[in-house]
Amino acid sequence: MADYKKPRFRCTATGDSMITRRLPLEGEYDGFSEVRNFIMQGDFRYGNLETTVHNFESCGGAQSGGSWLCSPPGVIDDLVKFGMNVLCTANNHALDYSYGGLEKTLEYLEKAGVPYTGTGRNLADASRPVYIDTISGRYALIGCTMTFNPEAMAGEQTASLPGRPGVNGIRVNKTYHLPQSDLDVLKRIAGDLGINTKDEIIRAEGYLPQLKAGQQPFGRLMFEAADKAEIISKCHPDDLKRITDAIAEARFMADYVVVSMHNHELDGKTKETVDPVSIEFSKACIDAGADAVIGTGPHLLRGMEIYNGKPIFYCLGDFIIQLETILRAPDGMFAKQKLNGNDRLDVLFNNRSNNGQRGLCYDPIMYKSVIPYWEVENGELVKMTFMPIEEMFGTHRARAGWPQKNTSLNIIEHFAEMSKPFGVDIKIKDGLGVIEF
Repeated sequence: MADYKKPRFRCTATGDSMITRRLPLEGEYDGFSEVRNFIMQGDFRYGNLETTVHNFESCGGAQSGGSWLCSPPGVIDDLVKFGMNVLCTANNHALDYSYGGLEKTLEYLEKAGVPYTGTGRNLADASRPVYIDTISGRYALIGCTMTFNPEAMAGEQTASLPGRPGVNGIRVNKTYHLPQSDLDVLKRIAGDLGINTKDEIIRAEGYLPQLKAGQQPFGRLMFEAADKAEIISKCHPDDLKRITDAIAEARFMADYVVVSMHNHELDGKTKETVDPVSIEFSKACIDAGADAVIGTGPHLLRGMEIYNGKPIFYCLGDFIIQLETILRAPDGMFAKQKLNGNDRLDVLFNNRSNNGQRGLCYDPIMYKSVIPYWEVENGELVKMTFMPIEEMFGTHRARAGWPQKNTSLNIIEHFAEMSKPFGVDIKIKDGLGVIEF
């Protein structure tokens, strides 16, 4: 193959779009064009669609990602108006309306002609990279989520049966370490409660592996003897291999490869702290050939890192947050609040929020985010800027949730502070965050 000068790649990324309302009929609101113009700098323009999209054409799932989110199909067109040209659909809300709701979402995305990845009609479909061709080159996106209910994981297709619709899931294996003295106490408590009796019977029948020395189960949790108490989280090796295989294929097919990681894993006592499994997974993706990793999930900003010259955004927060303007809710959502499924939606949401005293919609930190724009030339980052945005916190829910540029600079300052431990120096220039290369 003849040598050629690599083009300059241009990318923008937004956080979670929990969009349940249409844009104004006029097409714009105050601040819309400034946000859109920033996004449009990129040739690759990413968003995470964190809702199902259909006309309530499926029943609510037995479980959800928290709320049961469903949005009118026209919101896809609205995200395109913001400038997005590729979407990730892998997140904990993908099966809020069961398998039927997911399949309807895929149908509406395909009808709108918007490329997406991260969910599919079977596991191969959900984990397959999606490609967009631009003047600056061919971009690939691989979408996955570490946070999902077990039944939401897409299933493999076989010669005799179709696969199961679902997400491209990354299972997280957790091992709980305790000093031996604490482990002995746990073993006694487990024996007193009989909490492991069923598994002990099944293990004796040969359907569970024998315990190794130093292991002590406690219900669904597995503890091991160690010098100190800690939780060790590791990505399931089969899932990690599926992602790295997809990266290898995308590396062959495309000029620039991006991985989207949705994750609600926690570490320490604050949601803003980046958890070790996110760091491990993101760096494994870069080592496998990815050019960037975009994190979403906990609905607030986390810091970023530049690893081997590649950006990792551990969480971009929310781009759109509209949780209390869904038009219908299944009985299960009412039941969680000890209400009747025929009660009104205002009763549901007031009960859930304790009349506006708790929840994502009433925490201003959930309404603060950044939109990164970066350029890569000859394999090197040459430019990176960040637009700080806020989503109209404090206005009525009928208007709140749309992104506007933030002018106070406190968002960029906070983002810069969180990124310092990762060796990233973000300065402020002309109202934007800037990394100088």
